[in-house]
Amino acid sequence: QVQLVESGGGLVQPGGSLRLSCAPSGGDGGRYTIGWFRQAPGKEREFVGCNRRSAGDTYLYADSVKGRFTISRDNGKNTVYLQMNNLKPEDTALYYCAAGRPILSAARDETGYWYWGQGTQVTVSS
Repeated sequence: QVQLVESGGGLVQPGGSLRLSCAPSGGDGGRYTIGWFRQAPGKEREFVGCNRRSAGDTYLYADSVKGRFTISRDNGKNTVYLQMNNLKPEDTALYYCAAGRPILSAARDETGYWYWGQGTQVTVSS
């Protein structure tokens, strides 16, 4: 069993930045693909990005965040980060990190992730 705790959410103005953290416990997060998902009120949960480790690190991002969001790892701290720049109001959502071992072609599918955090709220508003 892997437990995940997200932190770093908050209220920011459009164009601002936030860095979310995902701290795994109860297991080695480095063995898993770590994905970030988000869910806005009244909408389905959607893929944001992931870091998949196989022959090397592979990073995938949703088109809506590509070029603005970056996932990184600090293996020494066993922490995964989601750096969010140039935030837009449509980025407002509850953000989750998740761990699993999806194949590459299914890495954007939430069904490939076995462990989920409780989420951290990101609100982008003037």
